[in-house]
Order: sequence, then structure tokens, then C-alpha cells
Amino acid sequence: MRNAEIHTGKGVMKVNFYEDDAPATVDNFVSLAKKGFYDGLAFHRVIPDFVIQGGCPFSKDMSDPRVGTGGPGYRINCELTGASQYHDRGVLSMAHAGRNTGGSQFFICHSRSNTKHLDRQHTCFGKVYEGLEVIDLIRQGDTIDKIIINED
Repeated sequence: MRNAEIHTGKGVMKVNFYEDDAPATVDNFVSLAKKGFYDGLAFHRVIPDFVIQGGCPFSKDMSDPRVGTGGPGYRINCELTGASQYHDRGVLSMAHAGRNTGGSQFFICHSRSNTKHLDRQHTCFGKVYEGLEVIDLIRQGDTIDKIIINED
């Protein structure tokens, strides 16, 4: 069973993956994390009581006008049919610009109250089980120091 630690200057968020619900999405995230893709990228979009979003390669320089538009150079399909496909506090989900256009950008939900409309529109692929308070501390421009993947 794989899990992740998302290290930031505000603390560490520990994540369990939804391997059964979103295996291809989990594999993609794990692969990018192991390559160091996310290291030094910013949470470029932070909307209180909604989400914190990161994973855009252009966010290493927050003054780049392309921030929020980048990806890994390929797209992955959405996985929307599993039992865990609902957005709640701490859920990791793939950001995209339309169905089946995700790649590297992901978001973490602040709460359920403003994210219900995302259910079965964006692939939920994990959930923060420790460090939930870090979600509330993240501000736009805060960086992901590194993501450690643990495989048991």
C-alpha cells in the first residue's frame, strides 16, 4: 500500500491513496513525485473554504503569466466511477481544463461545503489523514518542498 508525505514550509500532509478507485491517477502522481516533478512548485491557487491547488511547472516563478496552465506534457483520463469519488475535507483531486485533460495539477479540498459540485467531475485519488491543519495554513505562493512516496 502506497502513501505520500507532502512536505511544505507550513508542515507535512500525509496522504492515503485511493488505489482501487483511481489506479492510473495514483500511478501518475506517484511517478511524477518520484521524479521530483513537484519539488519547489507553488500552491498557485488558494481559495479559502474551497481548495489549495498546485502542480503547475510554471509556478516555480509565480510572476510567470503561464502559472496555472502547465502540465507534464501529456494528459491522463479521468477516473470517476469509484466509491470514493466525492470531495470532502482533505481529499486530493486532479485539476483539469475539461474531461480527460489532467496531468500534474491537483487540488486539496478545504471542506465539503463548497466542493460537492466537483463530485464525478474531477478524479479523487487520495485523502490527507494527518496534517489536515496544514491545508488551512497554505497561502498562494507557498511551495511544495518535496513529496515522499512510501511503499509498504
